[in-house]
Amino acid sequence: MVTETTKARAPCPEFSEAEVESAGKEVEMPKAASPSRINTNLIYSVEDVPPWYLTLLLGFQHYLTMASGTIAIPILAASFLCLEEDDPARGTLVSTVLVHSGIVTLLQTTFGVRLPIVQGTDFSYMMPVITLLTAVHPPCATLSLANMTREAQQEEWLGRIRDVQGAIATVSVFQITLGFTGLVGMLTRWITPLAIVPTVTLVGISFFDLCGDKIASHWGVSIMTITLIIMFSFYLGNKAVPQSVLNTGGRACFFLVTAGTKMLKCFPVVLAVFLAWGLCAIFTAYDVLAPGSAARTDTKGDLLQRTPWFYVPYPGQWGWPRVTAAGVVSMLGASVASIMESIGDYHACARISGAPSPPISAINRGVFVEGLGCLLAGLLGTGSGTTSCSQNIGVISITKVASRRVVQISGVILIVSGLVGKFGAILVTIPEPVMAGVLVVMFAMITSIGLSSLQQVDLSSSRNLFILGFSIFFGLLLPKWLTRNPESLLGTGWAAFDQVLRVFLLTPMMVGGVVGCVLDNTISGTPEERGLKKEERVPEDSDEECYNLPWITPWIKSHTFRLSWMRFLPVCSTYLRKPNLSHQV
Repeated sequence: MVTETTKARAPCPEFSEAEVESAGKEVEMPKAASPSRINTNLIYSVEDVPPWYLTLLLGFQHYLTMASGTIAIPILAASFLCLEEDDPARGTLVSTVLVHSGIVTLLQTTFGVRLPIVQGTDFSYMMPVITLLTAVHPPCATLSLANMTREAQQEEWLGRIRDVQGAIATVSVFQITLGFTGLVGMLTRWITPLAIVPTVTLVGISFFDLCGDKIASHWGVSIMTITLIIMFSFYLGNKAVPQSVLNTGGRACFFLVTAGTKMLKCFPVVLAVFLAWGLCAIFTAYDVLAPGSAARTDTKGDLLQRTPWFYVPYPGQWGWPRVTAAGVVSMLGASVASIMESIGDYHACARISGAPSPPISAINRGVFVEGLGCLLAGLLGTGSGTTSCSQNIGVISITKVASRRVVQISGVILIVSGLVGKFGAILVTIPEPVMAGVLVVMFAMITSIGLSSLQQVDLSSSRNLFILGFSIFFGLLLPKWLTRNPESLLGTGWAAFDQVLRVFLLTPMMVGGVVGCVLDNTISGTPEERGLKKEERVPEDSDEECYNLPWITPWIKSHTFRLSWMRFLPVCSTYLRKPNLSHQV
């Protein structure tokens, strides 16, 4: 029983009866909630550890949420790498991406920003990858791959992915430097909302032609996939799905009931892909689909049989990266867009998780770890960089489970699934029209995410309207015109510089982002008009335990006076904090 004195001293509803009882008579009133937090009614907070069986289930849920978008990138990249449909390297590429995503997720949640954020491949890197491969190498359609020997085909695609590896690995040094030195804050002063909007928006819009070609392989299956995603996400997302519930009592039972009512909304893409994929398999078995149709599930030949059961990706598996100036320039814009997207994800995840706003040291570590992830991606050869998965933050808002341990388990699941080579090969057999439907939805969401930053700026300002419209329009116009008129590109006579200039001008996100950044920082406007907020200083006594590095921070704080210099290290938990003089004994 809880005494009357305890009840009187603990009226705050944030404490459960069991917590008040265990605290005895010395329960203190909680601190006022930080304005950066939101009332989430969390079932599990960042530091909580659910029971092992729930942790596995929740981790698998995060895995399913990000898997469809993650595997779409290597499958898309394979067509520009000139990989044949039945080449086992397609499955190996997917396995490599899954293992890499799992490793970076564990690093980010343990030593990076330490929020429950899943790391995965990023679509913002795909446009520079495609531009690099099409500007430096001949189109795959002109190579007559069917008439080439296996050795010639392998040498062709290995040369292409080595160029991509070199570009990503080199640009990762830029990202690592920004995070480790704390220059991220300085960079954000110049990259304003009106620079972010055209950059991110053009990432989605730039894939308009590509999606049109992919979806045209079978309009019926593609539209069916898109319709299923929309139905599961919006029309049926809030409908209760009958399922058996294990009545274990307490928090576990409450979670299972909540998750059951949001099942369709939690897994719209996964459910749509498996349903459309299954229907294609049935149509293939009964010959409803014409022979040779892209929607058939038997077009990959003996890919599954030729893929090994287990495969361990390793650095240099495709050969060592090959660095070119054109590749580095093409990836630079993608890296900046990825950094800005990740910083926004950090703050969004903190709000949804009920955690205080991430301090600058945590943001620095987050960008630093993502840079290490891109370096690892370049060495392994994933075909793309890495960033935070925004869709998994939405899972937290739905399930009310913000446990860091859950996301760490999802990282382990990613690694295990990637090591099983047959699993990656099975995913590659998803018909192209099904993946085309997923890509249309994904790129549409990326476009809208880019436009969402406009809520920060004053859209009644003619200045802002001009910068927004001109940067997006010109970012589409110039690359499209140069693609149709390649002979019009100015030549300086310096082959390396001409190649760099060509890749830069053919990348819409680079052109639009640079134009928007230059115009917004040179045309006069008030901070409120431009959507700039004053930087908030974190109080010295702010509750930021969830961002402290495990094992390292307690050791630093126990030697605060002797290690006071570490408060000048941007990735240290004590960054810009005064040393505790009580340790001067």
